[in-house]
Amino acid sequence: MKFYTRKTKPKLYDVLIIAAAAVAAVAVLSIVGKGRYAVACALICDALIAYSVVRLISAFVGQIKYNPYSYNTIYYPGFALFLSSVLVTNIILTVDLITKPETYRDYMIINTLTGSAKNYMLISAPFIVVFSIALCISNIALIKHEGKKPTNFLGVAFSLFLMGGEAFLFTVDYYATGSQTEVMIHDLFTNLFAALYLYFECMIIGAIIANTIVSRHEPEPECDFIIILGCWLGKDGKITPLLRGRVDRAVEFAEKQEKLTGKKAVFVTSGGKGSDEQMSESAGMKNYLLECGIPEERIIEEDKSTTTVENMVFSKQKIDEINKNAKIAFSTTGYHVFRSGIFAGHAKIRAEGIGAKTKWYFWPNAAVREFGGLLIAHKRKQAVIFICLCLAYVALTILQYKLM
Repeated sequence: MKFYTRKTKPKLYDVLIIAAAAVAAVAVLSIVGKGRYAVACALICDALIAYSVVRLISAFVGQIKYNPYSYNTIYYPGFALFLSSVLVTNIILTVDLITKPETYRDYMIINTLTGSAKNYMLISAPFIVVFSIALCISNIALIKHEGKKPTNFLGVAFSLFLMGGEAFLFTVDYYATGSQTEVMIHDLFTNLFAALYLYFECMIIGAIIANTIVSRHEPEPECDFIIILGCWLGKDGKITPLLRGRVDRAVEFAEKQEKLTGKKAVFVTSGGKGSDEQMSESAGMKNYLLECGIPEERIIEEDKSTTTVENMVFSKQKIDEINKNAKIAFSTTGYHVFRSGIFAGHAKIRAEGIGAKTKWYFWPNAAVREFGGLLIAHKRKQAVIFICLCLAYVALTILQYKLM
């Protein structure tokens, strides 16, 4: 799939409008019919959820064509999977309402929606277990090869968080006693916890899907410049294997482009000098490029940046001095492509990433670190979505007990 081929950003306002109409229709049928139109209410809910799933998937595809490096690229597939699970459970309830009307009543529609976050945790539990075990195995291998640095334990910590969340919910939610108010408060707590877990799980799944797509993508062979994002140098001033992978991947793409189109890309080596480094990362990459046979006139040094955002901003300044309409790509390690693309957008660069491979045991832990970085950024947008999600489950829980 090609990136940046769509001019308009996908919108989902139609889903909100149809959802409002569907809620109004269900409310009227419930009040007027007093339970007689339970099947009709369930079918309306089925249609709304199915439509939402289809629109989320189409918006996801449209977002990739418009700008793949966006939080929407994470949200759309993550919540599409969640709503798919809600659709399945709601269709099962609809069938039960039709075949067993004496047992299944209209209030069970609300019950199903109220328990949807907890049901999704149950359905996705096998995936969480397998994912957590694989993450622990890779993390143990990382510690064995790279040492016991605190950051090398992120994968284990994240696995414990995922597994602990599943265990905590189903332990606490297993049995509740007391008055109706006490049970309702208990359910409010468990539903809110499930909503919190649901949000992070949708983000995790969406981030995996988004990063897999962008890290495997290769730009069209028409780039004027390739920004190579720096990372630490070795103590001897030589580039590390991780950084060498980024440079090698950029050179590989440039050579392929030259062979196909005859166009020679210019390399922008981007990275400043750390307090424990003999030279700037930019200089280290330039020396390596020269060793690879790249002529000096095809190398531009950007040696002031200390973060990925600065990599993009300062590199763009260098490029704009030569060609403000240049076609740009950036090369970095596969797990870092998605977040780097977001930072490129912040720097007003419409660039496509080139993902370099790394050792199998290094990638998962680094991906967890990248995911943490994604959560920290755009806090306001995430807060709005999360608060709306929580309010929805609070309202559904209260309504559930009002109808009992």
